[in-house]
Amino acid sequence: MIKNKKLNLGCGKDIKEGYINVDSIKLPGVDKVVDLNKYPWPFKDNEFDFVLCSHILEHLNSIIKPLEEIWRITKKNSKVKILVPISPSVYAFADPAHKQFYTYFTFNYFKEEHNPNYYSKARFKIKSRKIIFSKYLKPIEILVNSTELTKKAWASLFYFLFPAEVLEIELEVLK
Repeated sequence: MIKNKKLNLGCGKDIKEGYINVDSIKLPGVDKVVDLNKYPWPFKDNEFDFVLCSHILEHLNSIIKPLEEIWRITKKNSKVKILVPISPSVYAFADPAHKQFYTYFTFNYFKEEHNPNYYSKARFKIKSRKIIFSKYLKPIEILVNSTELTKKAWASLFYFLFPAEVLEIELEVLK
C-alpha cells in the first residue's frame, strides 16, 4: 500500500514526482490517460490522500461532477489543492477551451454548512483561499489576502477595479 497517495489531475506537461500524473493526452510523464468528462473516473473510492487540480477544472463540462469525483476518490480528511482562473479575469474568458467559471464564492456550495446543500453530497472544509494577481498588482494582492474580510470585500466590490488572475483554494475532504 502506498502511503500518501497523490494525484495530479490534468497535469499536461507539469509532471510531479511521487504523484499519479493524469491527463487526457499521452504526453511524456503522463501515467494515466483519462477523459475527466466521463464518470466515474477510473479510480477506487477513498484511494487518494492528496489531489492537485492546477488549471484543469475550468476545462471540464461541469463544476459539480468533478468535485463529486474528487470527493469520492479521496479519503476522509484528505487535502485537495485547486488553482483556477478567477472570474472576471481576462484569463478566465480568453481561453476558448474554458467551459466553467469560478469566483471566490463558488466552492462555498460544497461546504458542510452551506444551505441549500442539495446540489451535491460532496462536502469539503475550505482550509485556505488565496487570490493571485499579476506581478504588477502584488501590493494589491498582499492587501486583499490579508484577511477573510478583505478577500470578501474584493470579491464583492472591487474585483472589476483590480482584476485578479487565479484563485488558489485548499480543501479538506469531509465524509
